[in-house]
Amino acid sequence: MESNNFDIQEELKKLPGRPGVYIMHDEKDHIIYVGKAISLKNRVRQYFQSSRNKGVKIEQMVTHIRRFEYIVTDSELEALVLECNLIKEHRPKYNTMLMDDKAYPFIKVTTGEPFPRVILARRMVKDKARYFGPYTSTQAVRDTIDLIHKLYHVRSCRRNLPRDIGNERPCLNYHIKQCDAPCQGYISQEEYRKRIDEVIRFLNGNYDSILKELEEKMEAASEALEFERAIEYREQINSVKKVAQKQKITDSSGEDRDVLAAASEGEDAVVQVFFIRGGRLIGRDHFYLRISKGETTPEILDSFIKQYYAGTPYIPGELMLQADVEEHELLETWLTAKRGQKVSLRIPKKGTKEKLVELAAENARLVLSKDKERLKREEGRTIGAVKEIAALLGTGEIVRMEAYDISNTNGFESVGSMVVYEKGKPKRNDYRKFKIKGIKGADDYGSMREVLTRRFTHGLKEREENSEMGKFTAFPDLILMDGGKGQVNVALEVLDSLHLNIPVCGMVKDDHHRTRGLYYQNEEIPIDRTSEAFHLITRIQDEAHRFAIEYHRQLRGKGQVHSILDDIEGIGPARRKALMRRYLSLDDIRAASVEELTQIPSMNERAAESVYKFFH
Repeated sequence: MESNNFDIQEELKKLPGRPGVYIMHDEKDHIIYVGKAISLKNRVRQYFQSSRNKGVKIEQMVTHIRRFEYIVTDSELEALVLECNLIKEHRPKYNTMLMDDKAYPFIKVTTGEPFPRVILARRMVKDKARYFGPYTSTQAVRDTIDLIHKLYHVRSCRRNLPRDIGNERPCLNYHIKQCDAPCQGYISQEEYRKRIDEVIRFLNGNYDSILKELEEKMEAASEALEFERAIEYREQINSVKKVAQKQKITDSSGEDRDVLAAASEGEDAVVQVFFIRGGRLIGRDHFYLRISKGETTPEILDSFIKQYYAGTPYIPGELMLQADVEEHELLETWLTAKRGQKVSLRIPKKGTKEKLVELAAENARLVLSKDKERLKREEGRTIGAVKEIAALLGTGEIVRMEAYDISNTNGFESVGSMVVYEKGKPKRNDYRKFKIKGIKGADDYGSMREVLTRRFTHGLKEREENSEMGKFTAFPDLILMDGGKGQVNVALEVLDSLHLNIPVCGMVKDDHHRTRGLYYQNEEIPIDRTSEAFHLITRIQDEAHRFAIEYHRQLRGKGQVHSILDDIEGIGPARRKALMRRYLSLDDIRAASVEELTQIPSMNERAAESVYKFFH
């Protein structure tokens, strides 16, 4: 989704009055701010109301917003945890980076021990314990753990049991009837395990019986005029209710999975994908599909899985689906082969996983209903534009395009950029930078030859090693060169030497450095400047150039770029200054003969020959 066609005032009208997270993007589509809201409609609108006092930082941030997106959640708690996950993942420029796991405690049941404990944990690690949470109220967690001790009489000590049974006297918790003293052997391991099973059922959400019991005790205490005890029961009830506000945004299993759900209307469908990594929901994407009328949700998901996971470089170990697909086992086998490890398709029927799938489905329905027209325009600018390019060139289907550019300063410290577009959208995770190693001077053709050779040699090596996760494994359907015949021929030479057959197209510029046509198979193909294909080519060209310049500036900022004359043997500061006084540019120095160079003060014949040989 790019910002060109995003009408902020129009999109503000479509915001739902639901809790959720909003994500602000700038003109380069970078995420610059993530926030949460009880009501997305009310909160996001505030940013664009001139009458409100927003503060200098937010005022500045608002001037850079070109579009926003949002994810609805079922509660403010879920919005809070999702906000934290997204901030940690994307580190937006205008967020205060103070989010920390310590703000979100877990309840940990040490099920790997013979006599498990129930304790508060600040972070979730991969061990044999069961984790519940995270929760937003540390005090509520502590109160709930205290309540568990009172209700189920499980231990809180650190004694090594059963090794230390009988070594010491029972602690105070035994005497106040909050522990049945497994340290003394007063309760068997089997009976104790039954208590832990009840604790886990309680933490899994079976609160009704306990809440009913506490409410009865509170009423009884109140009727007996034992108001302090009644208040204690009331506080315990409130603690349980806070913990009972379960959330789905973080999963205690810590696994990687994708959550897929679809919404459809007529010939339009949207598939929403939630990306869960390390047990945390870190992002989402939605995909617009053109379908046949009457196509079912399983059919939509089946088609989407085949197309999406055929091209994505990473496949998680589990896909959670809204509905089962007909070729369930076949798709599992295919995905497992692509990943190199087991991949499972799951259709959750209950619990938080089912709720998470429902949340994805609800977000898909919102996207379809609110963004239907915009998505159609977006499809024209992306997939439609790619189809136009394929038709112009007469190639087959194009999914992945790679564009390359070279940047240098007076021929020194040349760098190369590779940008990737899939289905007409930038795929920034696949962008690559190259620091030119084997070429000296301003040799764009030589630099490009090195970049392409390194890129496709790496790719072939990764393919030989069956590396599904390699940086260069995926090959493009079309290569775009930032130039005409010369650059295209360099690319074709490299591909031919590596026995690769990939179409190569040049982006030919006019005298004003604007793209005027495409150079393909030894002929220049004119392109309509008003077409979506032309606009996409221009965006790709600008992006390749921007990425190369950005990398070059990084190197220059590190002090790694200096005058090319410093690299000529025998040329020190005095001779370099003399050369620059005599000649206005490096091109003039390159054009000078040895005889002309020797006429410069302080330049002897040996130094002049060194300069001449360097440039020739």
